[in-house]
Amino acid sequence: MNSMSKNCCTDNHKCCNHNHNCCNDNHNCCNDNHNCCKKEDRPCPTIIKCGTPSATTIPVATVAGTSFTVSSVTLNNSCLCNPITKLEFASNLVAPVAFTGVINFQVFKLCKGQFAPIPVGPAWTFELVALLASQTFSFFVCDCNSCFDECCTYTVVATVTSPVTVGTLSINNATLGAITTCNSGNCC
Repeated sequence: MNSMSKNCCTDNHKCCNHNHNCCNDNHNCCNDNHNCCKKEDRPCPTIIKCGTPSATTIPVATVAGTSFTVSSVTLNNSCLCNPITKLEFASNLVAPVAFTGVINFQVFKLCKGQFAPIPVGPAWTFELVALLASQTFSFFVCDCNSCFDECCTYTVVATVTSPVTVGTLSINNATLGAITTCNSGNCC
């Protein structure tokens, strides 16, 4: 290895996004185990993924603690460096008869190597008192804690938190979407 190649990789040149491209000139840093063209120096792709809309019905007299999976989406972040993901949930809550109850909506993720899903962001509480119609319900959360080369399934779970529900509630067109890209600035 010559001193020119070492200087190329140790000075402030960003080999893949700087005009002085070490990987293509005589300095040849990439063949000297300095790996100038790091994954994070390359342009970062953005992934947009939408889950399939689904419907779930919360029946009459559902007791506290009962949970329902209402939507999910799976992302493969293997091509991203330090991924950051914005998750957007939207649904239409329909009550054919007056519905009263409290429901928490929470995003969970399960990635390779994990045995139990972990929560992402806060729980979103929706309190319904004698709803007799339809109403939209939506929220978004960001996940800044993904690791490289992970495939993760994000799931929205609705949990009844009132002692018991009155009437039935349909959670229609429940959709979870994701936009994910590289968190190059490590700011989240």
